[in-house]
Amino acid sequence: MEQEMQYSVKHDIKSLNQKELENLFVSLGEKPFRARQVYHWMHVSHAATFDEMSNISKSLKEKLKECFELTVLRQKLVQRSKLDGTAKYLFELADGNMIESVRMKYKHGNSVCISSQAGCRMGCRFCASTLDGLARNLTPAEMLDQIYRIQEDIGERVSHVVVMGTGEPLDNYDNLLKFLELLSDENGLNVSQRNITVSTCGIVPNMRKLAGEKLQITLAISLHASSQEKREELMPVARKYGIDELMKACEDYFVQTGRRITFEYSLVGGVNDQPQDARQLARLIQGLNCHVNLIPVNPIKERAYVQPDGQSVLNFKQMLEKHGITVTVRREMGRDIDGACGQLRRRQMNE
Repeated sequence: MEQEMQYSVKHDIKSLNQKELENLFVSLGEKPFRARQVYHWMHVSHAATFDEMSNISKSLKEKLKECFELTVLRQKLVQRSKLDGTAKYLFELADGNMIESVRMKYKHGNSVCISSQAGCRMGCRFCASTLDGLARNLTPAEMLDQIYRIQEDIGERVSHVVVMGTGEPLDNYDNLLKFLELLSDENGLNVSQRNITVSTCGIVPNMRKLAGEKLQITLAISLHASSQEKREELMPVARKYGIDELMKACEDYFVQTGRRITFEYSLVGGVNDQPQDARQLARLIQGLNCHVNLIPVNPIKERAYVQPDGQSVLNFKQMLEKHGITVTVRREMGRDIDGACGQLRRRQMNE
């Protein structure tokens, strides 16, 4: 993790778990209970400065300012949908990089989709996030603070978290793991692991590592094609990790964790939405304990991809259901704002 924090010479205090923070405080000559107080201020009260920590002495606050960096994202812009209340946030990081997060309101509560990297190097053809490549990984604190700032903005608790924004989470594996630990910590936000979804385009070695962690999160695989040839066309990562290797890793993940796999399938008009695509997908995942989430693609101006019409989406869904596969069509939210992942960030960075 030290490599991820090279831009700061101070300790990244919000990326430490409570035990690590206690040990660090003791090494600085402070009592462990002081560390617990500071931890509460950061992860429950979401203090934006050390000065807000009202039960901490002035001398300790000065020591904190000297030794630690308190990661707090700066809200640059919010786009709020007039259609469904979805809000897309643009946050600025300490080094000037920008990232996106999305808050969605459901009957079951507030769900936030966060970014795990500034930019992305995976190169998926239909995604705006990857057009300018990868700037850097996000620290655990930078992932967490997307949720904290949104929660402070709306004045309501966030109960569900999706790591499906800009970046490939498993390309930032160690920081992702620490983030998941902090997010589900009972001394912090205490989000149930069963309410956390992590997406991956299919980095097989890290999928296998994640399976060994025995977490109770939902793993979502960005599949988007039912053949090796078509997947390579849409997703360069498929050239390194073939579709058969990916499917085997999915099987093993379920065996090790008992958690059903979700397959994300972006439907691109005329590319992967035909009846033969649906039949091939059904054969590919038959027998796997899984769920398919169909996503009519969100067009971006840099690519010629278009959404399929409603009937094509329905036909695709019914074809999968005929083969006994559980399938849903993702409800389109925030259509009247920069909906596609990475669009808002890219527009602001270019400006």
